Amino acid sequence: MRYGGRLFRPVETSDSSQTGEDTIFKYEQIGELVTATYSGGNIRFGQIIGEVDEDGILDMRYQHMDQSGALKTGYCTTTPEFLPSGKMRLHERWRWTCGHRAKGRSILEEI
Repeated sequence: MRYGGRLFRPVETSDSSQTGEDTIFKYEQIGELVTATYSGGNIRFGQIIGEVDEDGILDMRYQHMDQSGALKTGYCTTTPEFLPSGKMRLHERWRWTCGHRAKGRSILEEI
């Protein structure tokens, strides 16, 4: 499973998420190590680090600063799906490790 060089944007997300359709994620990969940077919309700048398993499932940690200057952290499990177009759709289950510690789900699609 290769995530490197792919760009994604949220198409669906829980209310407690800070990301939206204006947030762009850029993924990179070296072996099982997967990283991403993201920004746009309510996100000033964010980073992800994670590990991909043999089924393509990602175990990730994220951190970002929002437009108000607040620092946020959390963890996420992501399951990939391939669309008929060959592009990827990512199904995410995440939880904040700061503040209200809410959890949620998001769907990202490759652009």
